[in-house]
Amino acid sequence: MPSARTARLIDPPLALDAIDWQRVSDDLDARGCAVIENLLTPQQCVDLAALYPDDTRFRSRIVMARHGFGRGEYKYFNYPLPDPIAHLRPALYAPLSQIANRWNATMGIDVRYPATHDEFLARCHEAGQTRPTPLLLQYVTDDYNCLHQDLYGEHVFPLQVAVLLSEPGRDFAGGEFVLTEQRPRMQSRAEVVWLTQGDAVVFAVHHRPVQGTRGSYRVNLRHGVSRLRSGRRHTVGIIFHDAK
Repeated sequence: MPSARTARLIDPPLALDAIDWQRVSDDLDARGCAVIENLLTPQQCVDLAALYPDDTRFRSRIVMARHGFGRGEYKYFNYPLPDPIAHLRPALYAPLSQIANRWNATMGIDVRYPATHDEFLARCHEAGQTRPTPLLLQYVTDDYNCLHQDLYGEHVFPLQVAVLLSEPGRDFAGGEFVLTEQRPRMQSRAEVVWLTQGDAVVFAVHHRPVQGTRGSYRVNLRHGVSRLRSGRRHTVGIIFHDAK
């Protein structure tokens, strides 16, 4: 019989059929990102963040300053993933794959994504991308994450999800999620996304189509986190492709 703490970890998140996927699709088309509120419960957020010191749950730890990534650190989970993440990864992939396929068709990219996450992971694993990529990030005062893209191999799913596990104003200040778009022959555009505990942001990993006056064109995106002014901030990143 699972302990009370384990039971909390495997409580189902927000019913996925409550998500307005048309709104998510519209927001992604308009801005390259979309917020899903209350994807995880406050207790699930606390319990996932509490896993950070337990190195047995992770395959590696990255200290950002050592690699010029910023300040702060993160750990990649081992398989099996914690149950909320293991549940969300395939459940979110299914509707997001439809958006990803539509985007690729618009951008003239031949790659299409299968309907299920298991099928997509099989494609990754056949190419030698077998290491899990979901991660748990930790920031403390003055930490930040430089603008970047999470590209781990030949097979890259073009959308990913980050869930804020800490509560702004109570656990930390600052540390906003930032997304930038580099547009051809134009200045770059920045989007700052406000999240509360348990909220998720879905965003483009690499590029997305934008409708212009002469048809669609491709913009390049990067994401990061602004400087944490105080406190401690934990986030779960759900990346759908595995890594070499």
